[in-house]
Amino acid sequence: MAKNNIKNIKIQESAGDRIFNIITAAILIAVIIIVGYPCLFIISCSFSSSTALQAGKVVLWPVDFTLNGYKFILDFKQVWIGYRNSIFYAVGGTLLHLFMCVLAAYPLSRKTYQGRGPLMKIFYFSTLFGAGLIPTFLLKTSMGMFNTIWPVLLASAMSVSHIIIMRTCFSSSIPGDLFDAAKIDGANDFQCLVKIALPLAKATLSVITLYALVGAWNEYFTSMIYLRDENLYPLQLVLRPIMTAAVATVDVSQMSTASQMTADQGLDQVRYGLIIVSTVPALLVYFAVQKSFKGGVMVGSVKG
Repeated sequence: MAKNNIKNIKIQESAGDRIFNIITAAILIAVIIIVGYPCLFIISCSFSSSTALQAGKVVLWPVDFTLNGYKFILDFKQVWIGYRNSIFYAVGGTLLHLFMCVLAAYPLSRKTYQGRGPLMKIFYFSTLFGAGLIPTFLLKTSMGMFNTIWPVLLASAMSVSHIIIMRTCFSSSIPGDLFDAAKIDGANDFQCLVKIALPLAKATLSVITLYALVGAWNEYFTSMIYLRDENLYPLQLVLRPIMTAAVATVDVSQMSTASQMTADQGLDQVRYGLIIVSTVPALLVYFAVQKSFKGGVMVGSVKG
């Protein structure tokens, strides 16, 4: 009976609370419209005919539904080569990023490690000053990395901010007694990292994986500087001439006759489709890790 009475109790909201809730709801609805409408507009344009796009008839929903833009993308071989390269750079760069950040963060989180103070100062110093583009280019070129995959992979190999987040997670959210008990049972530091620290830090690892993967997927500047072989281009460099230039700049030798006709009839249709195609992988990654996103961010925000 007591439980039922508790459930039936209603908290009376004051006039100030109602006004606050109304204002908050209105702001959230406005933000959803501001963010959501451009996304819906791009999707609608990708499925609309070139005639409707040129006439400005597309406002919310597709007009004269067609898949010609996506047929062009499917027939354009270089897009799929760029897709393959971007997946390789994103996955490889993210794995390297996680490997480096975890190996740096774990010893820095242990109070028994005597060198963590000076080493942390070195990391902080690297965030304040950089070598610059020209010295970095000369260094990597002298090491034989020009026009290879290594500059692109190494561009996202380490992040000081992610090291700090992982260090904070290891030191503040995981009890030190667990490591002490494991040491008593004969575990070494590597076993403590693999069997205790990493399983308990899945939320933070998920967030860092999302940040690193999306950053590596969207990276184009490093590729533009160091790559000259089109077979090594990521998707962003493949899309760049299509998104910014005229149809004549596109290599039509890799397209079918139907695709050339589609491009000639309306490049805007193709551009909107390319936006969708290049955005889908990042969205899929976000949906895969969204359950751990909030917890991982909050853990990393605790000062330690």
